[in-house]
Amino acid sequence: MANSAQRLLVIGPSWVGDMVMAQSLFMTLKARQPGATIGVVAPAWSQPILERMPEVDEVLPLAVGHGEFGLASRRELASRLRGRFDRAIVLPRSWKAALVPFMARIPERVGFVGEHRYGLLKERRKLDKQVLDQTVKRFVSLGLPLEEAASGDFALPKPRLQVDRDNLVNLRLTHSLSSRTAIGMMPVLSTAPLSSGRSVTFTV
Repeated sequence: MANSAQRLLVIGPSWVGDMVMAQSLFMTLKARQPGATIGVVAPAWSQPILERMPEVDEVLPLAVGHGEFGLASRRELASRLRGRFDRAIVLPRSWKAALVPFMARIPERVGFVGEHRYGLLKERRKLDKQVLDQTVKRFVSLGLPLEEAASGDFALPKPRLQVDRDNLVNLRLTHSLSSRTAIGMMPVLSTAPLSSGRSVTFTV
């Protein structure tokens, strides 16, 4: 963590909301290591989201569907990444998610214990769900030194995607959209806790 020019590879999540929250990790890494470069392995659909994050230097699409093993695709990507990164941060807890950095022979590989991936990770961290009680906390903690991460007491930068102003104007003209502020309603299952750790109820 002391090397400000570290080449960092992040294995990103497979869900839209989680990918947005991952920006909090990217912001933390760049704030602490301004000279570091960040590459993100992610599903191809998430590339437009990641391209709106100034902290991300390179998007590395993985052509594997959700739940698909895709060993050949993972091996091919790993071969292209070999020798390019110093440290990998694996956000998902699945065994498959840890394969690419392992096959790419990245020296430092950190992630939470899960699915018996002991040989795939160099630094295996225990997930204390009482302390790291939010998805965003778990993501950010993997970019911090172990002692600081275990405390759960650290800043959580708010995600902020860049807006392409020219594209925004074109979309408004193409779809006859108003320039007034719009409100997006994103309901969740009433029985499911939010990634922020809170539950929510809607009344219509």
